[in-house]
Amino acid sequence: MTPLAAAAGSGPRALLPAVWLTNRLAEEIVGFLRLAAAVPRAVELDVTAGLEGRTVSGVWARFAPAPGFAARITARGILPWLLWLGVNLLPAQPAAVPVPPARLTDTRPVLAPIVPEQSAAALTPSEWTKHRTALLAAWRQRLGPLPAAKVALDPEILSTEELPDFTRQHVRYRVEEGVTTDGYLLTPRGRAGKLPAVVVFHQTTKSQAQQVAGLDTSNPELMHGVQLVRRGYVVWAPRCFIFGEGADYAGHVVAMQRKHPDWTGMARMTWDAVRAMDFILTQPNVDPERVGGLGHSLGAKEVLYAAAFDERYQAVVFSEGGIGLTFSNWDAPWYLGPQIRRPDFDLEHHQLMALIAPRAFLLLAGDSADSDRSEAFIAAVRPIYRLFGAEKNLGWLNHRTGHRYPPSAQTAAEDFLEAHLGR
Repeated sequence: MTPLAAAAGSGPRALLPAVWLTNRLAEEIVGFLRLAAAVPRAVELDVTAGLEGRTVSGVWARFAPAPGFAARITARGILPWLLWLGVNLLPAQPAAVPVPPARLTDTRPVLAPIVPEQSAAALTPSEWTKHRTALLAAWRQRLGPLPAAKVALDPEILSTEELPDFTRQHVRYRVEEGVTTDGYLLTPRGRAGKLPAVVVFHQTTKSQAQQVAGLDTSNPELMHGVQLVRRGYVVWAPRCFIFGEGADYAGHVVAMQRKHPDWTGMARMTWDAVRAMDFILTQPNVDPERVGGLGHSLGAKEVLYAAAFDERYQAVVFSEGGIGLTFSNWDAPWYLGPQIRRPDFDLEHHQLMALIAPRAFLLLAGDSADSDRSEAFIAAVRPIYRLFGAEKNLGWLNHRTGHRYPPSAQTAAEDFLEAHLGR
C-alpha cells in the first residue's frame, strides 16, 4: 500500500476520491487554459450612435466563441467559463460615458487641455467659437495658407464602366491653376433621389485610388469604395498627390513647394480634400447635407484634416492613421515635415478633432499606428462634444488585428456612417 493510500484509508478503493479530485482540478485548469486560448481577446468598442432604432453606447467587450466552444464548456465544466466572464466582461453593464480600461493608464499620452482648465466647466458655445477661431488660425499658420479663391473644376470623364450593381467612372478635374487630379466616381444603380455620399481617401499603395475603386482587387478589405457603393452611397475616390506620375513622394513635395513655398504636404492634401468635396457636390444625385469621409492609413491622415478644415464633411472615419503626432511618420515632408520635432511646435491632433466637433468622428485602431493609447484623444475632445450635447457623435474601436481594415472595422464604420448620413 502506498503512503497516500495508507493515509486515506484501506485498499485501492479509498484512493478514488483523492484521485478524482486531483484529476478534476487538473481538468478545470487545462480547460480554463484551452478556453482562454480558444476565445479571442475582447474587442473594445465604443460606437455611440443610434442604429436602426436602437442605441449602442459604451460597449467595451465583445467576443466570438470558437468552433466547438459549447462542447468544451460541457466537457470542461462551467468553472472556466465563469472565471473567463469574471475576468473579461466585468462590469456587466457598460457605463453611459465609456472610460478606457484601467490597464491603459501608463500608456496614454498626456494631452494639453483644448481650452484653459479653469474655464472648461463653464465654457459656452459662444466662448468655444472664440477658442476654435484661435486654434484654426494656429493650425493654418503651421500648415500653410490655403488659396482664397478656387478655379473651375472643369471635370472630364476619362472612362465609364457599367457594372452589375454600380457605375464606375474615371474622372479628372482641376484643383488649382495648372494642377489636376483624378479619381474614381462610383454610383449605385437602381437608386433614385438624393443620396448620401462619401469621399474615400486611399492608403499608401502603388495602385492609389484604384484599390478603393475595386480595380486593384489584391486586398478586398481595402476596397472601401466598392463596399460603400454597394450599401447605396455615391463614392468619390481621389488620387493623393504624392502618387502622381513622374516623381517619388518627396519629388512631388518639391514640385508643389515651387508653386507654394509656404505649404506643407498636408496643406496640399487638405486643399485636395476641399476640392474633392467641391466635386462630389456637383453630382446631381448627392444630398449636400449627407456627405462624409473615410480613410485608412495615409487616407486617415487626409480625412482628419479634411473634416477639420472643411465643415461640409458631416461624418468621418479615421482608420489606423496614427492620431498622435508621434504615433507615425507625421514628420515626413509629404505630411507636416520636421517642424513637429521642434520645441516650439505646441500643437496636437486632439485640437483638430475639436475643430470637427460636433460633427461625427470615428477612430479605428488596430494596435499598430493606433492602439489603446489613441483613446486619450477621444477623451480629450469629449468635453467639447458634451458642450453641444453630441457625445454620441464620437466613436472608438480597437479591433486589435494590426494595420488592417478587417470585417469588424468595416461593420463599425458602415454602421457609424449610416447612423449619421443615412442610406
